[in-house]
Amino acid sequence: MAIAESCVDAVVMEMVAVYCGGLYAAKPELAARRIEAIGFQVGHQLSERYTMERPRFSDHLEAIKFICKDFWSELFKKQIDNLKTNHRGTFVLQDNRFRWLTRVSLDPYTENTDSTENDSAALGDTAAQTTTMLLYFPCGLIRGALTNLGIPCSVSADMSNLPACSFVVRIKT
Repeated sequence: MAIAESCVDAVVMEMVAVYCGGLYAAKPELAARRIEAIGFQVGHQLSERYTMERPRFSDHLEAIKFICKDFWSELFKKQIDNLKTNHRGTFVLQDNRFRWLTRVSLDPYTENTDSTENDSAALGDTAAQTTTMLLYFPCGLIRGALTNLGIPCSVSADMSNLPACSFVVRIKT
């Protein structure tokens, strides 16, 4: 099982590297859309597989709870740590130690005073961009799974407190 998990980690990292560094290096917004689309397709198919033997969910909250417990457990071997809602179609799924971000570190205290520091700032920006790109895939996973469950939504991620990550799901009405 550990081999399969490390393979998935490697595939996701490589996908981000190829789309951001090679195929769409000059157009990060296209890379982001493509990575999210791949995540959407995977999430759509996985939710179909994981809910095959279940009755249809009766409301949005039940489907979100399924994502937080069962779906996330299948993917990351743990449940979402916290779920918040405003009861008006917005849900925040908090993973306090998101596995794909545990080895990422960003330096928030980068100042630009000379050429050496400018070079390190550019590297910091690249690391931040790569980390951001890495989150488009799980956003797509969540959106694809919920769309398959009949819940059209948008999903965004917040990584302001690494390695914690929040996924904001907004149900479209």
